[in-house]
Amino acid sequence: MQIFKHPNFNFVKYRWHALILSWIVIGAGLVTIFTAGLPRGVEFSGGTIVIVKFDATPSVQQVRDALGRHQGLTGGQGIVVQRYGDEAAREVLIRLPEVGVEQGAGITKTADAVVAALNASSLGKFTVIGTQVVGPVVGKELTRKGILATVLSLAGLLAYIAFRFRFSFAVGAVVATVHDLLVTVAFLAFFRYDMTLNVIAAILTVTGYSTNDTIVIFDRVRENLKTTRRDSILQTVNTAINQTLNRTVLTAGTTLLTAVALFVFGGEVLKGFAFTMIVGVITGTYSSVFIAAAIVTFWRVKGAPRVPAAVPAVAADAAARKKNNRKHRAS
Repeated sequence: MQIFKHPNFNFVKYRWHALILSWIVIGAGLVTIFTAGLPRGVEFSGGTIVIVKFDATPSVQQVRDALGRHQGLTGGQGIVVQRYGDEAAREVLIRLPEVGVEQGAGITKTADAVVAALNASSLGKFTVIGTQVVGPVVGKELTRKGILATVLSLAGLLAYIAFRFRFSFAVGAVVATVHDLLVTVAFLAFFRYDMTLNVIAAILTVTGYSTNDTIVIFDRVRENLKTTRRDSILQTVNTAINQTLNRTVLTAGTTLLTAVALFVFGGEVLKGFAFTMIVGVITGTYSSVFIAAAIVTFWRVKGAPRVPAAVPAVAADAAARKKNNRKHRAS
């Protein structure tokens, strides 16, 4: 399927504009994280989540007041109460930072206190439809493993691309991947999505997707370096991007449609995952075209001009003929 017929867009021309835009987004994200913090899911921060479905529809403040009056919940400090899913579903998510002991029957102590507080209130009948409890030790271990998985994936990408292509290509791919991670985390901070295991899975998925897109472009760059030796690296990279443009748009478009469908119809549990995928697919495609390619051009643009391998031999033959002619005339 051909979306563009013989595309000839000058993507390389706007590489500086793209870098500036990326720095603005990343900078704004870092400011948001430092000032407002990055919300962490219960998997990483530790705590208890209880999801309750009411027969009536109490307000969030009524639920918070009911929990705050219960002695076993420390006066409601640190408790987060929010709507879960559509308002018509009458579901409320209650998150508490405290948990019971790490093992045994005491692990559900906080969840049991939530149920007791709601039973003692006048909010009507309710049903507990989900409970999640993560202790601080488990939360720290999951945090360590999440960071380790991300770092190892980046190291593996650097080694693989450096082996298959050139080191400059590997640097471009890793910089583009780090760019995708930072931009995605920035948007998570902007829209206040929790950093959960689902989000970490989406980030690692986006990392692989973006790298695959980058490798397709780099593979075409490598082929063009062999066949168009007189062209500058800027021309070669721009040609490669245009040659793979149809494939890039089709792949990104279909993946984006799937992520949007998950976001709209997947329910509250998949919201964070789907949102991360949407942002990641967009920024991954953007970074493959502008960021990764830009790094390669910056790395190689100052190198010696590339000329056909036959040129030195031709020049040598011409010099030899001139020398023979001079000897012939002298004799």
